[in-house]
Amino acid sequence: MNMRDRACSQGLTRFFLLAFLVLGLMPLRLWAGDLNKADIERRFPPPWQVGDKLHDIPAWPLYSELKPGDAPAAYVFESFDIAPIPGFEGTPLNLLIMIDDKGGFGAVEVLREHEPVFLSGLGEAPLHEFVKQYEGKNLRQEITVSSVYGDARAGTGSNRVVLDGVAKATVSVRIVNQTVLAAALAVARARLGFADTSKKGPAAVPRTDVFEPMSFDELVSKGYIHRLRLSNREVEQLFAGTEGAEVDPEALAKPDDTFVELYIAYINAPIIGRNLFGDQVYADLLSYLADNRPAFWVATRGRDALIDAQFVPGTPPPRLALFQGGLSIELRDGNRDVPRPAALPDLNTALILVTPPAGGLDPGAPMEFKMMFSRAKGMILPVVTERTLDIKFSAPEKLFSYPPKPLPEWLLAWQGRWVDLVVIGLALALLTAVLLRPKWISINPRRLLAFRWAFLAFTLGYIGWYAQGQLSIVQITGAIKSLRSGAGLSSFLYDPISLILIAFTLVSLVVWGRGTFCGWLCPFGALQEFLGLLAQKLRVPQVRLPEKWAHLLSRGRYVLLGLLVAMAAFTPALAEKLVEVEPFKTAITVAFVREWPYLLYCLILLALGLFVYKFFCRFICPLGAALTLGGRLRRWGWLARIDACGKPCQRCRHTCQYDAIERDGAIRYDECFQCLDCVGIYYDDNRCAPQLLKKRKGRVIRIHAAPHHAP
Repeated sequence: MNMRDRACSQGLTRFFLLAFLVLGLMPLRLWAGDLNKADIERRFPPPWQVGDKLHDIPAWPLYSELKPGDAPAAYVFESFDIAPIPGFEGTPLNLLIMIDDKGGFGAVEVLREHEPVFLSGLGEAPLHEFVKQYEGKNLRQEITVSSVYGDARAGTGSNRVVLDGVAKATVSVRIVNQTVLAAALAVARARLGFADTSKKGPAAVPRTDVFEPMSFDELVSKGYIHRLRLSNREVEQLFAGTEGAEVDPEALAKPDDTFVELYIAYINAPIIGRNLFGDQVYADLLSYLADNRPAFWVATRGRDALIDAQFVPGTPPPRLALFQGGLSIELRDGNRDVPRPAALPDLNTALILVTPPAGGLDPGAPMEFKMMFSRAKGMILPVVTERTLDIKFSAPEKLFSYPPKPLPEWLLAWQGRWVDLVVIGLALALLTAVLLRPKWISINPRRLLAFRWAFLAFTLGYIGWYAQGQLSIVQITGAIKSLRSGAGLSSFLYDPISLILIAFTLVSLVVWGRGTFCGWLCPFGALQEFLGLLAQKLRVPQVRLPEKWAHLLSRGRYVLLGLLVAMAAFTPALAEKLVEVEPFKTAITVAFVREWPYLLYCLILLALGLFVYKFFCRFICPLGAALTLGGRLRRWGWLARIDACGKPCQRCRHTCQYDAIERDGAIRYDECFQCLDCVGIYYDDNRCAPQLLKKRKGRVIRIHAAPHHAP
């Protein structure tokens, strides 16, 4: 490469690296919801009535003429507005989701999607069939997705739902599932009183085997019943400095007397419920709580009572609230008559308070009760002052069994592909060993040929067609769109096969340059090599373009790369169409099962490769262009040369089917696919002309090891 070309090449490298950096740091929201109220009304005709879009969370409340009351019977919302999780190519799907007031899913509809495998690969029908599975499911259930590689979780449970996945679209449907659940849970937490269990795992389960007879006083002393006594003085301190201070004469006269004594107990646990109420009442209570709702016994005695004569049974107690994890959880009177403990004959209140089935309360985790006190000052227009007392409450840990915290969805994807990850990891380790010490494998042409074709067959069949590990320019454009939208790159975690290949490729760029991926790990590249070998066996005329033309045509890859980067940043819809310049989806992802225009384009490219070796890789591939730029990070010139290379020996240059060797013998690493042919010639005295001449004439030829830095 002459000085002008090298300067131009370095300039291109700096330009693209700077462009990636700038575009990645420019946040921009590229999406918004698609529908308005009229659109929702068309989809949900009477007896549904659509309310105005909510302000606290972008959802439309649905009221039913068949269900009396002012509360919404369901909510409808777009996932774009609530959980815009980037898809495989960087743009979130937009789904219309309906949940009822119990957390049950109604309809889930695909409004807009940009997943390459559905957009013009498998078609959208499998995606529409997939989302139909949500209907009838509930947010209280553990919903996950199976795949052709097996369900990531062993065993079954009554609360688990495993949706059927879509073959060749495992990553995309996992992102769909995360989108549906994230959006629906956000609405449920905002409007249905759901607690946020995403960080603390499944709720604790009361143990039925923990029981021993105890008296009421023993239950209190051992912490099974929480007791709180407030004196008149302590309540007076709550109102200090307010209009409610010093308006209670009895409290001022007898500050140390009891104002209220409060008892709270988690009664689902048999050691509490059976000892407190007796076996028969406890059994009836469990039957009433058949849906496993947490229930509490709350009682008071003293001057103050928790409820008064105006309290309506079956409603929430007006002076008591429950919170967990910062979220309010509804408490409602269970309207149950229960015996009062003989040890407390003077109770003025005794209630069974229950939480809603979809409340999300974890009875084994700390929670907080808030009890409200109020005082009035004045007779005609009294000034009412209210104060709230926070009461920390935790049931003893020994009452519960704690299910393991579920793995995040992305980790389930890794768990479900562990066999593939091990197989591919071993293959990458083998390839690394060969490339680090290439002499043994390359010095014997037959051994090198056998290893290379075996590995390329593995790349095409296992990594490509089976494991769906074809890296693509879509991952670069998708990363740009995700970074610009501020969504990050977390969606890459859902595709462990691609991620491990990306990580290995990034390391290989520094060690060997672009040739490791393009020459060994690209399934489409492997397919082209097999066809090229077949063409040579069939004596198809092979065309070697003049060096000038080949160099000029290879520049087209950078033009395509630049267009795709710009479009991904500023016109994503056009980028989605232009990425079809890659035939990877047609040939590898859907294995040629696709509409005829894409199929014809792919076949034309493969046909050109029969005459011009790896035509697409060398002259069109935008991913190859990006990797070539990344290959400029290479720190070692690992291909050894001798003085006679190119001066005058041209053996390696004529053997190289990629035209990656200059006339002067220098290696053009930007064009090298790391086939190891020239390495084998270098080490073989019977193929390297200068070495052979040395043997015959006894001449001394100086041999240069590979330089320790990139040329």
